[in-house]
Amino acid sequence: MNTRLTSVTVASLLAVGVALTPATASAGVRVCTLPGSPTTALDRAVAREVFRTAGIAATFNTRGVDDNGDDDGISASELTKSLERDCDVIAGFPRSAIADASGSKMTFSQGYLRSGYVSVSLRDAPAPSGAKETIAATYGSPSQLIAAQQTNARFDLENTSEKTIGALAAGRAQRAIVWYPSVVAYERAHPKQRFQVAATSSPYSDWQLSFAFGPGKDALQQRIDATLSQLSGNGRLASLTRGWTLPDGIAQAAATRVPGRFLDGAIASAQRPGFIKVSTSEGSGVPSFDQAQVQHGKKLYGDACAKCHGDQLEGNTAPALSGESFAPEGKSHITVGGIFLYMSSNMPADRPGKMTAQEYEDLMAFLLYSNGYDASKSKLTAEIANASKAPLIAGPRK
Repeated sequence: MNTRLTSVTVASLLAVGVALTPATASAGVRVCTLPGSPTTALDRAVAREVFRTAGIAATFNTRGVDDNGDDDGISASELTKSLERDCDVIAGFPRSAIADASGSKMTFSQGYLRSGYVSVSLRDAPAPSGAKETIAATYGSPSQLIAAQQTNARFDLENTSEKTIGALAAGRAQRAIVWYPSVVAYERAHPKQRFQVAATSSPYSDWQLSFAFGPGKDALQQRIDATLSQLSGNGRLASLTRGWTLPDGIAQAAATRVPGRFLDGAIASAQRPGFIKVSTSEGSGVPSFDQAQVQHGKKLYGDACAKCHGDQLEGNTAPALSGESFAPEGKSHITVGGIFLYMSSNMPADRPGKMTAQEYEDLMAFLLYSNGYDASKSKLTAEIANASKAPLIAGPRK
């Protein structure tokens, strides 16, 4: 499946778009898992041992979380509602330095499995030829964001991690970016299939599984934390998670990785602008730019932006930057200043905010030119672009 990225939601990072599995329990702690996760069996095994050791009666439930009937994954608020209504604890909740759900009403245990996203290829695969390689990734997940940071690549986007690895196994891709436990689960389901695994270097790579608790469960969270420490100390936790942990070389690479932050605007930190601003009035006209800026911006776009947004700004793994889907005439209220502020703070995805002021100025000039605005003799500056409240109406240049 090849599809276009619209936005990566909090739900896709926290729950990978799957539903909770609970059931009305007659007694004891109600435990939910994420059945779409490749670690469901592990999560249940760890939960059973933790609650048994802690001397706490627990029941695994079977009712699904209410996601309002939509198909955009599970939001943090929906998870919180499920915890309030159906579950006392979620086993196998994924967290990372860039997606810790700290803004929710949930509390969390220490992690019991640290794993990460890896680059996977077939064993005995030929060395890269230098031509563009096809990378399989899972739509709307950290896998897709990591894949977008790869150079000289095209993408095959799939709906699940299993299908992502399947694209590699079937020869539709030369590499796949997936969460390591997905590789373990796939190899267990296909005993004759084995892969080469390498570390990925990205703020989105490093994740751990923990227990998540609903409001008012602080005492339970403390008991579970104490039990996890006990099981870690006596080696029982290592025994339960053996086979699911990252291979030594990859684990060492993950240990030296610098903690990251969200790069996507919709989930950026409070210190960085998150959404493109909406204009409340017509304001002044679109600022001027010159042809030299357009030419330099075009080169910068080809080098840093085209692999995600498309060679012709048509969109690929990231949204289109021209035409009706970007800023339709009569309906667009995005402003030049809003676009420039977002771009200069959050882009490119693999180096957010790391270009020079002139490079962002020239990229903005190319974006305006590509949407039908004519060059003039005046240069566009960052100060002018940031201050512009002019709405941008997209009209692809003929």
